[in-house]
Amino acid sequence: MSDYEKVAGFELRVDELELERRELDLGRFKRVTTTFVLHGDGARGEGEDVTYIADAHDRIPRPDLRGTWTLDDLSSRIDPLGLDDYTRWALESAALDLALRQRDVSLGDAVGREYRPVRFVVSTREDINRFLAAEPSLEFKIDPESSWSRDEMEERAATGRIRVADLKGYYKDTPVDQPPDPRLYRDVVEVFVDAVIEDAAFTDETRAILAPAADRLSFDAPIHSVDDIERLEIEPRWLNVKPSRFGPLRRLFEAIAYAEEHAIRLYGGGQFELGPGRSHVQALASLYYADNPNDVAPGVYNAGKLDGDLPASPLPVANAPKGLEYC
Repeated sequence: MSDYEKVAGFELRVDELELERRELDLGRFKRVTTTFVLHGDGARGEGEDVTYIADAHDRIPRPDLRGTWTLDDLSSRIDPLGLDDYTRWALESAALDLALRQRDVSLGDAVGREYRPVRFVVSTREDINRFLAAEPSLEFKIDPESSWSRDEMEERAATGRIRVADLKGYYKDTPVDQPPDPRLYRDVVEVFVDAVIEDAAFTDETRAILAPAADRLSFDAPIHSVDDIERLEIEPRWLNVKPSRFGPLRRLFEAIAYAEEHAIRLYGGGQFELGPGRSHVQALASLYYADNPNDVAPGVYNAGKLDGDLPASPLPVANAPKGLEYC
């Protein structure tokens, strides 16, 4: 029985849906997320919509989900609404969280897996030395850009703390686009010799450069389902799992099972969550890929200031997780 099948039949009672908006002004942009809160039988289940367009959160749908459902039935009820994957994940993760809490169990209990401390990396385009000065044990996921010189890359590599280099080769019309650049790709492959290389795009100019690093190539932005994994130009050895990209719970659990069956190493990815979604991606990392370089660092590392006693990796397991939470 798959892990999705283990929870698909769980019943939940939904009495009310409310939305909670969160905002964080970082100067260069304002991050907005919306948490779907499902109430029922004295419990509440939460799921976070991480849509990046701030104005879209003014138009968040409020489907009527009152009643008693199985998780699978509720997913079928949502299907015709045409929700994007971020909103779909928010609703279905809230439903899973509520169903688990109404049974007074955790996701680990439900699928028969043990929680493990979560190794995390900090994702940043900033000077990593600022972070290392605050917490010397940190590891990093970086986003190399064409503007970076080889000397700048070698300086970062010399820290011995770079675990993932994200080339953003599949992003289009976003603020983080990085078109395929043979010079950049060659330097990343040769300088960050121990790092996973994420989302390198294959072109006539980059294929030969990437070939020696085939066992380190990972994929993130193109992956929303098992079908997407099978459509990749190469059989991947690594994948970045961002649950919100998958939308329905079924697609997420199918992809994790596929990766386990095909010896594909996974690591978790966050989406700059401001609320419960960060704990949820940490919980999934804890249960399925705890030892890999998970981009699920505590939110304090996104907040700008690095004051006080900062959490170090790995993140410990909460004493008694409930629902979809980790800590």
